[in-house]
Amino acid sequence: MTTPTPENQHYWQGSFVGDEEAGRRLAGLAATVEAALAAPLDTAAVLSACDALATALRDPAHPTRVRLATQLPAGEDEGVLAELGLALTRAELTAKLRRELGGTAPQRLMRPDAKETVYEAWAPVGLVAHIAPGNAATVAPLSVVEGLLAGNVNVLKTSSGDTLLAQAVLAELAALDPTGAVAERVIVLRFPSSRREWLRMMCAPADAVAVWGGEAAVEGVAAHVPPGCRLVEWGHKISFAYLAREAWHDGRALAALAADVCAYEQQACSSPQVVYLDTEDEEEVFAFAERFAGALAAVPAPAAADAPGRAEEAEVTTTELIARLEEHLGLTRVHAAADGSWRVIADTRPALTASPLYRSVWVKPLPRKRALSVLRPMRRYLQTAGVAGGRADVAELAHLLLTAGATRVTPLGGMPSGYSGEPHDGVYALQRYSRRVAVRADERFATVACLDDLVRPVQTPAPGGPLRDKAAVRELNGTVSRADAELYFRSGGSTGTPALSLFTYEDYDAQMHAAARGLLAAGYDPRRDRTANLFYCGGMYGGFISFFSILERLGGVQIPLAAGPDHRATAQALVAYEVDTLFGMPSYLWQLLHDQADLLRAYGGLRRIFYGGEHFTAEQRRVLAEEFGIETVHSLTYGSTDLGPLGYQCTESTGGVHHLHADLHTLEILDADEDRPVADGETGRLVFTTRARRGQDLGRYVIGDLGRAVPGPCPCGSRAPRFELLGRLGDVVRVATYFLNYRRFVTLAEEELGHRGETQVVLAHDGRRERLTVRLERAAGEPRAARAREVFLAGYPELRAAVTEGLLELEVREVDSAALERTPATGKLRTVVDTRHEPATAAAAV
Repeated sequence: MTTPTPENQHYWQGSFVGDEEAGRRLAGLAATVEAALAAPLDTAAVLSACDALATALRDPAHPTRVRLATQLPAGEDEGVLAELGLALTRAELTAKLRRELGGTAPQRLMRPDAKETVYEAWAPVGLVAHIAPGNAATVAPLSVVEGLLAGNVNVLKTSSGDTLLAQAVLAELAALDPTGAVAERVIVLRFPSSRREWLRMMCAPADAVAVWGGEAAVEGVAAHVPPGCRLVEWGHKISFAYLAREAWHDGRALAALAADVCAYEQQACSSPQVVYLDTEDEEEVFAFAERFAGALAAVPAPAAADAPGRAEEAEVTTTELIARLEEHLGLTRVHAAADGSWRVIADTRPALTASPLYRSVWVKPLPRKRALSVLRPMRRYLQTAGVAGGRADVAELAHLLLTAGATRVTPLGGMPSGYSGEPHDGVYALQRYSRRVAVRADERFATVACLDDLVRPVQTPAPGGPLRDKAAVRELNGTVSRADAELYFRSGGSTGTPALSLFTYEDYDAQMHAAARGLLAAGYDPRRDRTANLFYCGGMYGGFISFFSILERLGGVQIPLAAGPDHRATAQALVAYEVDTLFGMPSYLWQLLHDQADLLRAYGGLRRIFYGGEHFTAEQRRVLAEEFGIETVHSLTYGSTDLGPLGYQCTESTGGVHHLHADLHTLEILDADEDRPVADGETGRLVFTTRARRGQDLGRYVIGDLGRAVPGPCPCGSRAPRFELLGRLGDVVRVATYFLNYRRFVTLAEEELGHRGETQVVLAHDGRRERLTVRLERAAGEPRAARAREVFLAGYPELRAAVTEGLLELEVREVDSAALERTPATGKLRTVVDTRHEPATAAAAV
């Protein structure tokens, strides 16, 4: 890609331009901003580009890192690029978004209260003008990234004396976004502050102006800020330490304080410039200063590159000389290194005094009873207070110093460091670059969880990388760090051995909110529905717990019964608590309703069923409606233990048709035999890529299900992609040289026999030939096994051929529901039971 040059030092929406062209474009900035804002910026695109750039910056040999290193003085590139590489990771930025704006898609209009059709979001202010400082290389590009995370168009001014690092970094970032949306929202201009006409044109159309610098810099820019424009000041601040008496003689506390003073040579706003002691005794101040001088002397000398310039050295010398003169008045006492590398000035006057920096620190008395009167007048300049003392002291002093105006309180040794998503100078930057907006709608929107879904589908980067099956994902779980493994689930084991799945609580919460939005789309009404949660619980299975969490987020009435063997007690509870809505597995709900049919029909209050894990057949749905008065039968969610919720049904969806949870996942449909996309509408393997899972890469996961994309718009109005589930890869089995599909048996039984119950296929080998047994749940009336065998042979040519050729023995049995094999954890029906590779005694048990 192209790089900035002295002739083309300005970056404008994807290209580098010279002064003349930048000036011409700057005159039309307002129209440029309007055009860029016409299409919203998806946060996922910003996160993806930032994470890709962070990955490149952490590789010393990566061409991107090599190019950017040329924009920095020799010796500075490693530290600066490492800082950027950490700050731009997906983990850091995701934590920042969640803490400051509540989630990773803050611009989407969603319902904060599921019981109301009110939608809220964080909308961009529009255009943010950033005035960067000249003494912090990473501030300029990171400030623009904050503007991008909030969805804004950004114009950045860098000093004419700065390097071209900001232009180069942001150009590299934009190049990593294949959508081009990031480039559309980034402009970087390099000019001196004396060029006031450019500064005026830059600020005139701005909705927010962020200024980094001292009072003079802020005042110079404020003159160009139009009325109604938000001025965001990131000015110089003063930080200090405050020590309760018990910390004065604590060697570890003094060493930690010395480390804070020496970090960054006090150039950071969070570096302590003053040390306050909780005393009025001058001698105690002088004694402490002498002890602290020893701690400061023990810190290694600063590197030559960090030495003060001539002007800074003059200020340090002047401050020290004046303090030495005041020693004769009994006001001060100075302790300084012989080589001038540090100095501690004890001063009997408590007033907050700025340090000349470069390991220069004041020590002053300030009894806590006077802290407010001394510090509060300086509140607009205060930032960090490093506090040392007992637990009660720290708690009391934290309240006191925050009231006085400090915005951060930290332990000694941690003043310059922070944490992901920490407020800056008392505010969240992303909120300063955003507006909280709301839309109030009517009852027509009761099933619409997100207004954006009615406008356009979520735009996501195309997935890449190798395909992964369950074994590969299980292997990846073994590499997840303990910090990213906060919640442990096991799958039910319906498709094999139960597998472990790991989540952070943040990821789990995001998934439960997504599933809750899907449930609203399915017609669940948290204002009226009284729900019994009848999923299985225990054994680390996530069904019951997940749906408990979903109902909790919706604020719906919940009776958390869980599935159990005592159907009578469960039915009585449904009646006693006036339940009208059931959540559960189809197989369990079917057993419960038929076992307690008399009681539940007499009750007559059940109206709705939301199911998960399996499917109800069309015939079963008919029975539920006609015999039990069930008005609504909808899928709760389509998902898996390891990926979470994948799809949801709207009120217009039937059968296996679902909308994709596109805010969580990307879906590909690949050919069953080749790793290529199928044609539109064709059946293939469902392959999901999950985004924003902390500590886990769950990309291109072949989940084991078959499906097809559903074309055209959905009658519900949502633009979220739709797909239809068409069974599992395991439903198709090779038997006697033929491929047979479990779903074909189910369809024939339902359509030709009117079969209402469950169907199970058992495969075995008796030593001579393979045997296929179809188990049909027994129903009242005449035996149907012989008739069913005829139906299967007549309606399934491949099955008939295998039997005619003597390769396969076909048997049909009618059995009670209790005889059907189920997974122990979930009670889910095992649709295909393959015993052919088990000992011969297993075949006899069929």
